[in-house]
Amino acid sequence: MCGYLGEISFKTIDKDSIINSNKRIECRGPDSKRIENDKTENIHYSFIFNRLSILDLTSEADQPMRSLDGKSIVLFNGEIYNHMELRAKLESKGVKFRTKRSDTEVVLNGLKEMGDDFVHELRGQFAIAFFDLEKRNLTLFRDRLGQKPIFYYLNKEKIIFGSNLLSIKEKSNESKISEESLREYLETGVVQSPNTIYEKIYKLKPAEIINISFKKNEIKKISKTYWKPKDFIDEKTFKDDEFFNLFSESVHLRTLADVEVANFLSGGIDSTSITKNLNDNGNNLNTFSVRFENSKYDESKWSRLVAEKYNTNHTEVDLKIDISFDKVNSILSILDEPYSDPSVIPSYLLCNAISKEYKVAISGDGGDELLGGYQRISNSLLKKSKLQNMLSNLYSFYPPFLGSGANLTKFSNDIARAYSSYLYDEKFLNFLGIESNKSAFETQIRDLNISDYKKLSLMEYNLFLPEMMMLKVDRTSMANSLEVRSPFVDHKLVEYVFSHRPSYFNIGNPKKILKQYLVDDFGTDFTNRSKMGFIFDLESFIYSNKNLINDSLDSLDIGIQKNVFSYFSKFKTRINANRIWKLLVLSNYLTK
Repeated sequence: MCGYLGEISFKTIDKDSIINSNKRIECRGPDSKRIENDKTENIHYSFIFNRLSILDLTSEADQPMRSLDGKSIVLFNGEIYNHMELRAKLESKGVKFRTKRSDTEVVLNGLKEMGDDFVHELRGQFAIAFFDLEKRNLTLFRDRLGQKPIFYYLNKEKIIFGSNLLSIKEKSNESKISEESLREYLETGVVQSPNTIYEKIYKLKPAEIINISFKKNEIKKISKTYWKPKDFIDEKTFKDDEFFNLFSESVHLRTLADVEVANFLSGGIDSTSITKNLNDNGNNLNTFSVRFENSKYDESKWSRLVAEKYNTNHTEVDLKIDISFDKVNSILSILDEPYSDPSVIPSYLLCNAISKEYKVAISGDGGDELLGGYQRISNSLLKKSKLQNMLSNLYSFYPPFLGSGANLTKFSNDIARAYSSYLYDEKFLNFLGIESNKSAFETQIRDLNISDYKKLSLMEYNLFLPEMMMLKVDRTSMANSLEVRSPFVDHKLVEYVFSHRPSYFNIGNPKKILKQYLVDDFGTDFTNRSKMGFIFDLESFIYSNKNLINDSLDSLDIGIQKNVFSYFSKFKTRINANRIWKLLVLSNYLTK
């Protein structure tokens, strides 16, 4: 994994400013830094690249990388897992390489040889900038599932693009907050692509290609999407052996590196399934887990059980209950986008511990989205009685301080209404006097002419996985110069589950296919326990830091009421703590 920043302009570029704006990106690639400034005809360009060396550790694989004929340049953040296969295909066509194992050069030569269509060949996570000097054309690519970010600012004379939103803001001097994006953040805890919190800065959507052409003194932009999960929806017969063959291939591909690889091991179904697969295929394992002092959040006994079963080189990272306010603020400072999932705290601390010994770690992220593991899916699909459905109608009378109302709307037989309350906090916006956009999200679900399960599964891939989960994984890992690879976030697995009947899904037994995979090794007590999630004691943190948090909220100049903390402290619940946390994150972000 790496990070980069670039500018292409009709005017002379301030080279010092790109160096200064790059400082926020250096953590993404501490192994080497290379700068390239040049001009082709009347176009000036300046690129800076920060490398985290994972494949082909030689300097020949450094970036920006220029083609052998000098006519193309690539900046590539990510990992292409099938790069050796693609290299062989290109070599069979007579394409020459200077490196032996660089996936970057595979991307460069593949795009040069095949154009934009080469992106369909890539299996991995990536944010690519490909500059064709002869055609005076810049092409930006983002991976299918939004694992790697790429932002850009574009006007009539230049484009600025890169891996970090705040770097783009600094380089472009565009810092006006978007009111619509602010509303979206307050409701969902994130700003969805293609928008960002800033009015004139954008983020590529997952599976988006943007072509920027520089013709004479004019810049033109064309955008297209090259992959959509819904295009694969079908009702073929699901076969366990086919699924596990794809799963094993996905896991194996993510072990390929020129450095040693570690594994996240929460003790949950997803990370344990990956650990079992690696063990069964003869891999030596280095596993890491978190141990919380508070037993309410601690799963270390389960991760320890897995580590002992597979004889891994296991490390436990201790997380104390009383994480200080200053420490939390320090961790929040890594976020280049406002993002309110409090699991960024333990995620960051675990990545930090792993990064002291390793550059690469394999995680179980994406398993719940792939196989319907979230409770919100099961709750929304359950058929409700008439009495339960009537109970959901009390939602309109439900005061915001009691919660989001999902404990009422989950009883609705309208699955769009039931599901949306888990992701959209309309009651919070009601209190703040802001209009909600939840109804538009519900309409989007209702308009889908597919099975109810696949409707909700598709929404997981439209919103939660790419816009929320992948953001957290990327930022917490790259802040620690750690590459995270997620076998469940593989487009071939996603295509498989969408194109087959969901026989793997059972409302009363989520992810039964993985539980069956594990039960002989661990028994039903392990496989059937309640899902806990990767969280920390947010309630204790919020309500024990009242004065410090109030001081932070008082500095928020976004037109919200000043009694937020006292109002949402009437009931000291996790939902209310999350709402206060959302504002704390925003306050921290807007002071950067």
